[in-house]
Amino acid sequence: MEQAEAYGFSGAMSGAFLLSCLLFAAVSRRQRGPYMDEVFHVPQAQAYCHGRFLQWDPMITTLPGLYLLSVGAVKPAAWLLGWTGSVVCSVGMLRFINLLFSAGNFYLLYSLLCKIHQKNKAVSGFQRILSALTLAVFPTLYFFTFLYYTDPGSVFFTLFSYLMCLYGNHKTSALLGFCGFMFRQTNIVWTVFCAGNVVAEKLNEAWKIELQKKKDERISSRKGSFSDLTRILQFLVEYLLSPKNLVALTAVTWPYIILVSLFFVFVFINGGIVVGDRSSHEACLHFPQLFYFLSFTVFFSFSHLLTPTKVRKFLLSLRKHPVQYSLVTVISLFLIWKFTYVHKYLLADNRHYTFYVWRKVFQRHELVKYLLVPFYIFAGWSFADTLKAKSIFWILMYFVCLLAVTVPQKLLEFRYFILPFLIYRLNIPFVSPYRQLLELAFYILVNAVTFYLFLNRTFQWENSDEVQRFMW
Repeated sequence: MEQAEAYGFSGAMSGAFLLSCLLFAAVSRRQRGPYMDEVFHVPQAQAYCHGRFLQWDPMITTLPGLYLLSVGAVKPAAWLLGWTGSVVCSVGMLRFINLLFSAGNFYLLYSLLCKIHQKNKAVSGFQRILSALTLAVFPTLYFFTFLYYTDPGSVFFTLFSYLMCLYGNHKTSALLGFCGFMFRQTNIVWTVFCAGNVVAEKLNEAWKIELQKKKDERISSRKGSFSDLTRILQFLVEYLLSPKNLVALTAVTWPYIILVSLFFVFVFINGGIVVGDRSSHEACLHFPQLFYFLSFTVFFSFSHLLTPTKVRKFLLSLRKHPVQYSLVTVISLFLIWKFTYVHKYLLADNRHYTFYVWRKVFQRHELVKYLLVPFYIFAGWSFADTLKAKSIFWILMYFVCLLAVTVPQKLLEFRYFILPFLIYRLNIPFVSPYRQLLELAFYILVNAVTFYLFLNRTFQWENSDEVQRFMW
């Protein structure tokens, strides 16, 4: 890192943390007590704080990573600073843990951008800092910095694990992946993603050697005709069926294999992936979740995906391959028809964006969900087009993980999209500084509106005296 870039990054990170502290103070003044899921998380952390480690709220569905880390951080700080009484493990103190995670996420996002795009000399230090700042204030994640939720910590350990994987520290990566798993069980998918990075790299190296042997420049490891894809899939099967190759891959990925094996042991002993209230977290094949994620990504990455050039390229592709797009349309319509699920929370809880999105868009008419298919196809094409610089093996691995982390979820919840979105955004090419600034301005606007509504537009339900607030 050059000195000017180092100063710029330090200034951006310090400024963002200072502004976050001011916003943290405003949120804490307006909402002093636990809110929403905090009514489960805060008492559980306070029980741990008082040494009652066998106490467990059955409504909590995640493992106790957040509470264990909170006690491990707050207790020593309280001892060193002489805090006693209600200050220790208070709501504000526990929330502050996530503010620290947010600062850590900023640093990790910057480090990942530097590592992933290190060969791109055209990217300036200003662009890297600006992109890291933009992702650090990504609205769906940034909002939960100020509440005691698992999201900031979950993202921190997953990104840290990914960074260590890219540097080849696979044992450290697996250990950090375990920490992420302790925050949220579905993070095991991103442990598989880290292992998949290693496998994809080995496959890409072997594929290049295969191309050199056959001297067939028409076959590309990135894109090509259907026959090229068939050839690649044939190579993939042959490579993975080779005992020698499997032994070589196992020798590199064994830390991840151990962690995934422990996950399956946990699922067997626990009788499922959810540890608490399972009635509201049932797994199903909810394929339209992929369409919702693509729409979510287009909304938050419009400066990357919604450009006139992209639209023209898509229309040209549509004209060249009408049969393929017709087939994709039919499959999409079928998946929406047979696999759309509506969770009871989505219809009942008017404190979330998803409630209004579903009511204002999807409940307008029964046909709306089908009429959106052309947009979904464009979103999918544009999404894949931005990843074309990655190898085909990396893309296949990422899409498998994307399906695994989104499709089984019955509830439409934007928080579930945070990690797949960040992984995607970290790996796509940089755009011009102008479009980066446009994206940052949009994120700031969305955050400003969300926090304004949360702090100032409170309301009450008919059968409750409790103040309700609008949130993600």
